[in-house]
Amino acid sequence: MMTSTLLLLLPISFIAGLIDAAVGGGGLILVPGLFAIMPNTAPATLMGTNKFAAIMGTASATWRYARQVKLDWHILLPCAAAAFVGSYGGASVIHYLDKSIVRPMVIVLLAVMLIYTWFKPAFGTQDAGRPLTRRDLYVGLAIGMVIGFYDGFFGPGTGSFLIFLFVRFFHFDFVRASASSKVVNLATNLAALAFFIPAGAVIYGYAIPMAIANVAGAQVGSRMALKGGNLWVRRLFLTLALVLLSKLIWDAVK
Repeated sequence: MMTSTLLLLLPISFIAGLIDAAVGGGGLILVPGLFAIMPNTAPATLMGTNKFAAIMGTASATWRYARQVKLDWHILLPCAAAAFVGSYGGASVIHYLDKSIVRPMVIVLLAVMLIYTWFKPAFGTQDAGRPLTRRDLYVGLAIGMVIGFYDGFFGPGTGSFLIFLFVRFFHFDFVRASASSKVVNLATNLAALAFFIPAGAVIYGYAIPMAIANVAGAQVGSRMALKGGNLWVRRLFLTLALVLLSKLIWDAVK
């Protein structure tokens, strides 16, 4: 039974790692896959297993990007630290607030982000290359805290929001923004695992093979992003944002 389940989960984890490494959004593939294949498993355990696999792919993609893309660590590391705190805080209040109150706001923000990017063809196609300032550090801390909290509390579209915000506020191109988003996503996933692992909410018999498949997918996805360049990543980003928006609207009205 376990072998047949893994045969279904491994290709899903590979594809999720590929998409996530390029533009984020791997959870859109892996989380529904886990819930469909293992419907009798507790949701928290499925989420913990997902995070364990995903963090390995994210770390792998971060390593590949860091070797070929200029990353501003003096901004990204504080941003990631703030995201860790925010994500843990978001996970902590999940028991006290209803997620349904967040969905309409996320739908509106995603729609605005999609329209803005769609009608600005030059958005994210070139990197300004400007040195980041102390003001950028404060903006990065705010981005990390807010997006981290969102990821811990709700989650869908975290990578897309990070990429958009890095392009918008730091004037990165899409490849550099995608690479930078992995550093922050790594921190939010760590915060989630800090909750899930002590709670025993990870099935390691599934999570470890899925992590290997996710790493393989992440290597392919990051290589495709680096070879395809900003135009390819922009198109994939718009496609993913549209799919995510459609899914959230569908969940809200069904």
